[in-house]
Amino acid sequence: MSPAPEYANSEVLVASLYRTISAFNDGGEIASISEGRVPIRGRKVDGTVVANRDRGRKPVGAALDGESMHALLHNVLESPKLPNQSAKRFLQITPLVGETASFSGSARLAGNPWPAGALIRQMIWLGSPNPSAAQDTWGKLFHALGVHEDDDVFARFLRDEICAWTGAQWGAGLTVPEEDDASCLPEGELAGRASPARQFCEDLDAVLAAKSVMTRRQWTSLLEALVRIAAVAHVAWVCEVHRQIWACVLQSLSGAEPANVRETIYPRDFGYLTYGMAPISELRDRTSTYLSARLGLNAVLWGLQDCGKDFTGKLSSAADVQALCDTVKENRAALAGMGAVIEDLSDREARTLRCRRGVGANLMEFARHVLYQRQVANPILRGYDQGYVLRKRSAAKSSPWVCVPGPVAVLLLVHCSLAKLAGPRSVHRLAQHMAAYGIVVDHRKIDSNELGSQLRMLGLVLDSPDAESGMLLVPPFPQVRPVREGARP
Repeated sequence: MSPAPEYANSEVLVASLYRTISAFNDGGEIASISEGRVPIRGRKVDGTVVANRDRGRKPVGAALDGESMHALLHNVLESPKLPNQSAKRFLQITPLVGETASFSGSARLAGNPWPAGALIRQMIWLGSPNPSAAQDTWGKLFHALGVHEDDDVFARFLRDEICAWTGAQWGAGLTVPEEDDASCLPEGELAGRASPARQFCEDLDAVLAAKSVMTRRQWTSLLEALVRIAAVAHVAWVCEVHRQIWACVLQSLSGAEPANVRETIYPRDFGYLTYGMAPISELRDRTSTYLSARLGLNAVLWGLQDCGKDFTGKLSSAADVQALCDTVKENRAALAGMGAVIEDLSDREARTLRCRRGVGANLMEFARHVLYQRQVANPILRGYDQGYVLRKRSAAKSSPWVCVPGPVAVLLLVHCSLAKLAGPRSVHRLAQHMAAYGIVVDHRKIDSNELGSQLRMLGLVLDSPDAESGMLLVPPFPQVRPVREGARP
């Protein structure tokens, strides 16, 4: 995971995606806006709006005066702040159009925030069968994120008005990643294996196809829900793959021949959340095993380097892992004391391995803030976030967080689960689709649990005695043509 995830929420992921996928036309100069410059630009924009409001002026080309623009940014478009941010003054805007990403949506307000959009780019490349398909998906996403003449009138107004006030226009050109920043796995590497990144690429097609049948705000909410479900699932999947890679290397250290490496390191079934259950301990355990695996792998690689047997592979495929295992097995004698070294390192880094600090703490913070329903400082806006995956079991402060996806997330999952199909399907199909993102739910219990109630409330099921569990899924957007089965491996 490079860069390693840290704090983010769904809106930060989308805003950073805008900055990652395209440059800006900033006063006639085509340039990318780094994450660290975003808060600085936000303070500048806010100051400009306040100055124009106080003087009764507005920039050339703007339709709103300073008072109205201030209300637009601080009331209409403002994204709720967290309870610990209530006293802080900064612009936090819902990322409806790319122009807002020039001054809002960074992971932190100071320092050098991590580029959250790079994680989405990495998921597209790892989930695509080849670089050509990844480029195609990246280009379609760029086009969909833009505001065109067929978008609703508010989106077009917002694009032009924010550009007039900031001088920065999004969409100056598609940014193509360097080879080191995004690379595909060998073709067929994940065939028959669980992969949230691959499922994300398939579902992204379905979400892009649905853009024309809803408003910009509705579509952005749908995209945010997909990104937050897929991003944390992908990170958890990477943790699992690292654990299995380390298990193979440990076998080689003991002199045993690892079984089929590809069969071992890529799981057939992947689950890290259970519907209705509290997931925090599971997330912490997965993160801790990832850190232990990284520590062990690095120690072995350093040990090989010390004995003059450098491993030059990238560990980016099952074949590379097999090559590392062969190298370790050939040099077992030179690595004889490695167990004691790893044990000593584990003792010294105990707080890190327990996710109390460093990368582990950052990964836990990332998972919590992306999956949690947004906790807001203003109680009037407590219903703002409807695309969450985890919510509190009750209103009590000490109430545990449980896996109960929100209405927008459920809507998204039903739409994507039916995107390749023309005929009706039972809720078993929905349970299979959720399992592709590591969310385990028993389809036989959907009829009687809260998921069944949500599906009925949203009009996404029909009760049918002939269907499994007595419930048939109803497409939420019947106007959207199904994506052809087999269009993407």
